[in-house]
Amino acid sequence: MLDFVIFAVTFVVILIGAVLYLYPSSRQASGIPGLNPTEEKDGNLQDVVNKGSLHEFLVGLHDQFGPVASFWFGRRPVVSLGTVDQLRQHINPNKTMDSFETMLKSLLGYQSGWSAGATETVLRKKVYESAINTTLQNNFPLLQKLGEELVTKWQSFPESQHIPLCAHLLGLAMKTVTRLALGDRFANDTEVIRFRKNHDAIWSEIGRGYLDGSMEKSSSRKGHYDSALAEMESVLKSVVRDIKGHGSGQSSLMDSLIQAKLSEKQVMEDAMVFTLSGCVITANLCIWAVHFLSTAKDVQEKLLKEFTEVLGDGPVTLEKIPELKYCQQILNETVRTAKLTPIAATLQEVEGKVDQHVIPKETLVIYALGVVLQDGDTWPLPYRFDPDRFREEDSRKSFSLLGFSGKQACPELRFAYTVATVLLSSLVRRLKLHGTDRQVVEARYELVATPKDDTWITVSSRK
Repeated sequence: MLDFVIFAVTFVVILIGAVLYLYPSSRQASGIPGLNPTEEKDGNLQDVVNKGSLHEFLVGLHDQFGPVASFWFGRRPVVSLGTVDQLRQHINPNKTMDSFETMLKSLLGYQSGWSAGATETVLRKKVYESAINTTLQNNFPLLQKLGEELVTKWQSFPESQHIPLCAHLLGLAMKTVTRLALGDRFANDTEVIRFRKNHDAIWSEIGRGYLDGSMEKSSSRKGHYDSALAEMESVLKSVVRDIKGHGSGQSSLMDSLIQAKLSEKQVMEDAMVFTLSGCVITANLCIWAVHFLSTAKDVQEKLLKEFTEVLGDGPVTLEKIPELKYCQQILNETVRTAKLTPIAATLQEVEGKVDQHVIPKETLVIYALGVVLQDGDTWPLPYRFDPDRFREEDSRKSFSLLGFSGKQACPELRFAYTVATVLLSSLVRRLKLHGTDRQVVEARYELVATPKDDTWITVSSRK
C-alpha cells in the first residue's frame, strides 16, 4: 500500500514548503533532461506562473523533454514523471512517511503531523479512515435525503431553465460534508453559509496564494485568510465541545473521532482536513460527472439500464454500490477526463533510479498525473469521455496504480464516489440531462480541477 496519498488535493506546493523548511537547498545536478533555472532565487517558478498552473507547465515540460524531465523550485531540483511506466518504476520501491493529511496539516500550521512517530501516524490514519466509513454507514439515509432534495428541486424546473452545476453541486457537497462530519448543528442553513464563506477563503489561498507567494505579499489577503482560518478553527472546536457535552444529534465524523480518544486538537485538525478537502473533491466529482453525462445520451441510457437491473424501483444502498460496475466506470472516466487531481508529489528519501536516470536523495519528485491521465499510449483516444475503457483490466490496473481506485484511494475520494453514486442513482432514473448549445467548459487546475466558469445543463422528466 502506498504510504502517501496520490490524490485529489495532493498538490505539490504542500510538499514544497515542508521540503524547503526541513532540508537544506541542493544544487546537485541530476543529469535528467529539463529546464535550467530562469532565476537564481526562484528557479522556474515564474515559468510555472506564466503557464497558469503547475499542470499546464508540466504538459509543456514533458512535451519538450519526454517522460522524465527536470526543473527547479528555487534552488532545489525537481524531477517530474509523466507516464505510467515511469511512475510504476518509482512507486514500487519507494515509500514516504508523509501522507497528504500530514502535509496539509503542516501547511495549516498543525505541527502534530510532522512530530508524530511512524506508529502513531499509522494509527491516526486508521482511526480517520474508520471514522469516515462509520459515518457513511450510520448516515446513509441522510445522504440519500439530501440527494433526493436536490433532484426534486431540479425536477420542478421548466425544461427550458438552465441549471448552474457548480453552484448547486457545491451547495450539495457543503450540506453533505458538514452534516455528516459535524452533526445536526449544520442542518441550519446559516451555519452552512458561514462555513462556506470561510472554507472558500481558505481553499482559494491554498490553491493559488502559496504557489507564487502572492498571499504573503498582500497584507489584506493574508489577513483575510488568517481570519477565515481562525474562525473555522473556532467553529470546529465549539462543535467538539458541544458533542462532548451534549452529543451531535447523530453519529457524525466528529463523534467517531472523539470516541477514538483523540484530543480536542487532534479532532479539530482531522475535521479541518476532511471538511476542507471533502467539500471540493465531492463537489467537483459530481460537477464533472453530471456535465459529461449531459453530453453523452448513450452513456446515460446504459447507466439507467444498470440502475434498473441492480436496484429495481428501490433506492441505492451501501451494499448495492459495489454491484454498480458501470457507474464506477463512469466515475473513473470522470476523474480521468477531467484530470480531477492533476498533481501529486513525494520526497526521494534515498537515491533512486527511473529508466537510466538517477534521482538523488532529497529530490522533490512530482507525479504529473494530469499528463499521465491523457497519455495516448495508456488511454486510446485520451480526450474522449468513454467509460467503456474501464472494462479493460489494464486500464483498471493503471488507474489503481495512480491512486484513484481500490485500497490505494484516499478516504476523501471514496467518500466522494459514494455521494456521487447516490446522486446519480436518483438523478438518472428521474431526469434526462441535456447539455447546452455552444457551451465550452474550460478547467482551472489548482488543488482540484474545477470549471473556470459555472457549467450549465437543462433537464427533462423521464415520466
